[in-house]
Amino acid sequence: MTNVREPSKHGIGNSSGQQAGTFEVTAEFADNLHIAAMLGEHDAHLALIEQHLGIDANPHGNMVVLRGPEASCLIAKEVLEHIYQRLVKGDSIGAGDIEGALRHAQHQKIDGPTMENVSSDGTSPKGGMQQISTRKKTITARTPAQSEYLGAMEKSDLVFSMGPAGTGKTYLAVAVAASYLERGIIDRIILSRPAVEAGERLGFLPGDMRDKVDPYLRPLYDALYDVLPPEKVERGIENGVIEIAPLAFMRGRTLANAFVILDEAQNTTGMQMKMFLTRLGEGSKMVVTGDPSQIDLPKGQSSGLKEAAQLLKSVDEISFIKFGAKDVVRRALVAKIVRAYDGTNA
Repeated sequence: MTNVREPSKHGIGNSSGQQAGTFEVTAEFADNLHIAAMLGEHDAHLALIEQHLGIDANPHGNMVVLRGPEASCLIAKEVLEHIYQRLVKGDSIGAGDIEGALRHAQHQKIDGPTMENVSSDGTSPKGGMQQISTRKKTITARTPAQSEYLGAMEKSDLVFSMGPAGTGKTYLAVAVAASYLERGIIDRIILSRPAVEAGERLGFLPGDMRDKVDPYLRPLYDALYDVLPPEKVERGIENGVIEIAPLAFMRGRTLANAFVILDEAQNTTGMQMKMFLTRLGEGSKMVVTGDPSQIDLPKGQSSGLKEAAQLLKSVDEISFIKFGAKDVVRRALVAKIVRAYDGTNA
């Protein structure tokens, strides 16, 4: 239930303390337990909303009174209602979820239904805040670009995702792959990275093959364990349903009925990228992620990711998603670091 009070036109505050020229809206919620989680510990979530939107937000029992510019108050109301509905559905909410909802709301001027438009298969294909569900958790996009990315993976069999670290490129791709595996859309997940630092000459490193490649592939393991139960990951690796391998091991294969992810693709050569892309078989999806600003190839060697983006940009069946500093979701400091290195204040 939401009550709206128009701004005062006579320069006289009302009994609730409303100042002249301000807009006031009151959002009312049914469940006090969910309200506490929505507001955050010591009202920390509410403070984030106030800071981002330049409004005053005051909780009173099962209501939150919002005062300030009209557009900002209405966005805050939508964000609170969205977060409340996620809590009702059983989602856990943190500061990142609040910031994500604010990003979407400010970008799209969204309304309640678009934020809650999640289909039974765990995605929300009609826009708004896209979600993907696995057995372990539901992941909600935290930026409009992340929503676009989730939609592109649903729509296209080949997706290029490019941008700085901390934007969710690899994590979201692994989450979608895990969801597809659990829903029986694909038979296996294949995750790969170029082992650039070792020049792909893994035989010179100590230990067995897993010992040799694990340092390069650890981020992929971390993402898998975050979206799937540990026993499912370990069982999948043992029986070959989940395969994590360096890029060199992809040569000569045709990857059918699989979800294939190439991470750190900025460190591929043009020949390696062509080899990888031509592995795509029937019933498969492929996602290529990378940060063109972090190329570790030997001096004078061009990146296969940059070359592929230029050569394939006109192919309609391929989606290209570009992330920027504003899409960094790790923490605000990381976004500032990215902007400083990019030389931009965007």
